[in-house]
Amino acid sequence: MAMTSEISIAGILASSAISACFLQLCTLPLDTAKVRLQLQKRAAEGSGKYKGLLGTVATIAREEGLLALWKGIIPGLHRQCIYGGLRIGLYEPVKAFLARSYYVEDGSLFTKVFAALVTGAIAIALANPTDLVKVRLQAEGKAGTLRRYDGAFNAYYTIVKQEGLAALWTGIVPNIARNAIINAAELASYDHLKEIILKLPGFTDTVLTHLIAGLGAGFFAVSIGSPVDVGCQVKNDGRFSIQEHLRLLFQNIEVRGTTCFL
Repeated sequence: MAMTSEISIAGILASSAISACFLQLCTLPLDTAKVRLQLQKRAAEGSGKYKGLLGTVATIAREEGLLALWKGIIPGLHRQCIYGGLRIGLYEPVKAFLARSYYVEDGSLFTKVFAALVTGAIAIALANPTDLVKVRLQAEGKAGTLRRYDGAFNAYYTIVKQEGLAALWTGIVPNIARNAIINAAELASYDHLKEIILKLPGFTDTVLTHLIAGLGAGFFAVSIGSPVDVGCQVKNDGRFSIQEHLRLLFQNIEVRGTTCFL
């Protein structure tokens, strides 16, 4: 059994934040397309202008310019420094604490899931303002249309000025639910899959092992988190309630079927 990492908690938090920021830079265009697809208002007589993930990317690039795909990058990096750093960096210490052991592999699957739920909830509770601003900037349309914000810092200021400080935590309940669930699905499945793979003949703790476990973890995270993600569209508005969250989720299912999760 391997001992808990000798890297300090500060080092783990920093490395987690840096890797999360790099991931954000690479994947933000797809995330922007996902936000536009989920927020798209479908006309009664037909579908909206965005069609499919790659089609949405192409439409945004053509109508708004290539850089529009990176809308929300500043709050996105803010988010990853806080959320990415905490959810990953605190996972091993929390898991070890819950397992009442310094040998982190001794934790059961339940311990892994619970530790990831806790770290995901803590991380997004602190990062919710950055998440809110990122999604609002991503949701804004092409130049020439009405814009509420001139950038990330202007968005923070405008939201606080017009809606109050508490507005930065709009949608905090579904956001905690979503991110805690996704974090549990991702980190716990990655951790567990890696242990299973390492027990197979010929596999050692290499990049290939981490890659396979990561692919499996990504699949579980998207599959489990997508239904909650659809309902979290409501956080772009200035209002929120659990009832509104559930209403929006079931309305999407009723109108579009299970394809609303894709």
